[in-house]
Amino acid sequence: MKKNLLALSLSLGGVLLCAGGAHAQSSVEVSGLVDVFAGSIKNSGDAGRKSVVDSGGLTTSWFGFKGTEDLGGGLKANFQLTSFIKVDTGSQGRFANDTFFSRDANVSLSGSFGSVMLGRWMAPNFLPSVVGNPLGDSFTFSPLILHMNVPLFNGTGWGATTPSDTGWSNQLVYSTPNIGGFKANLQYQFGEQAGNNGKKNVGANFFYFGGPLTLTGFYERDQISNPGAGSYLGTTKKDWMLLGAYDFGVVKPFVSYGQAKADNSPNKAKTVQLGASVPVGPAGKVLVEWVKTDLSQTKVDRKTYTVGYDHFLSKRTDVYAMFMGDKITNQTSGTSFGVGIRHRF
Repeated sequence: MKKNLLALSLSLGGVLLCAGGAHAQSSVEVSGLVDVFAGSIKNSGDAGRKSVVDSGGLTTSWFGFKGTEDLGGGLKANFQLTSFIKVDTGSQGRFANDTFFSRDANVSLSGSFGSVMLGRWMAPNFLPSVVGNPLGDSFTFSPLILHMNVPLFNGTGWGATTPSDTGWSNQLVYSTPNIGGFKANLQYQFGEQAGNNGKKNVGANFFYFGGPLTLTGFYERDQISNPGAGSYLGTTKKDWMLLGAYDFGVVKPFVSYGQAKADNSPNKAKTVQLGASVPVGPAGKVLVEWVKTDLSQTKVDRKTYTVGYDHFLSKRTDVYAMFMGDKITNQTSGTSFGVGIRHRF
């Protein structure tokens, strides 16, 4: 009897799948990345050194779901639901009270016209800063990402130069199709603020990939904090940056320059980056990056450099070792180092 019921269930399931396939083809993918390192962290101005086993040495760990349905005629429906996770403790999010799907939570329609997306997605600043520096999206060892996105809570008063997080909630995004290696995103975040309905975030970025040449940049004008529903920042913040890289084969140099300013402060942050990725054998590369950010009004600057090595054991798994130096004007210097492993699934 049980065998008959099982056979009937499988038969009905196959009929339903075939019926669904007659109308549209769809797929759902489970994917993610886990990155853990052991090391010692001391930023400029820190009172002491902290030994750690921590998550996200080179990439913030995450997991989630994404899917696509072919609607016919070149039109597709897409969704993304992905969440950050701290692998060293098993806790969800990048920090306390981070929203569950703070990495992605969106649905879109795409076709020959490009795509239109609604929901939570990357802020305009994020992807250009990732492809425009040799250490990618490392919130631990990439000097550019640290200067742009990671404030220091150690009494130095050093804050992030980006206006409002690396992801925006409540977004409407139009992405152009790829035209000869060029693509752009136009992004609008609804403020959803009672009594402040005119407050919003707007921005754009672009990418050009032409053989060995990479050019990218972004602009943001922000009034709303993130993640989640956010709140009014109390001012308007503006941020822009241009970044480029060229792969010569034996070395890939990176360079960028950008500025950030809030309307309620006379300070203007000016950030310059120089970096390089040097292949070592078929599976390794040396990574070098130096960044300086000047605050125009207070005459304070921060200089950070990183030297490291990344080695791929397979297409999905790599191991790395990083050393970083950090110095803010009139503050004690800091050095950090770590060795870690990163796996994609």
